[in-house]
Amino acid sequence: MDKLSQIDALDRKILSIVMSNARIPSKDIALECGVSRAAIHQHIQRMIELGIITGSGYNVNPKLLGYSTCTYIGVNLERGAMYKDVVPELEKIPEVIECHFTTGPYTMLIKLYVRDNEHLMELLNKKIQMIHGVTGTETLISLDNAFYRNIPMPVE
Repeated sequence: MDKLSQIDALDRKILSIVMSNARIPSKDIALECGVSRAAIHQHIQRMIELGIITGSGYNVNPKLLGYSTCTYIGVNLERGAMYKDVVPELEKIPEVIECHFTTGPYTMLIKLYVRDNEHLMELLNKKIQMIHGVTGTETLISLDNAFYRNIPMPVE
């Protein structure tokens, strides 16, 4: 049974509310859904256990913390199977915030934030390109983030 079939209309309503405002109090969700706070808590807990809700927290503006440049780096490996060895090494680099195993021209695509071009060059030359199995990289600098949004709720 897939996870989507395990959620009901109330779950969907709760998800649509918390996806637009993760900081909304449970009492407000309960009021909007017409159920008790306990019911909201139970539904959210179940969706966490199912892996539908994977986290909560605050989004931080990297630029205000001194990380002015968002960068995507295409990484090529000697062999695709080396992905499992390379990922733990990339996890040691705090500036790397996402890592994807991909199809296409790169074996992997990583996203990171750096303070400036010097910082980027240091990470590339002294860390990323030094990882055993990395044969090449291509760097793409993001000039602007036009928008970010959550995936839409699927229709029943």
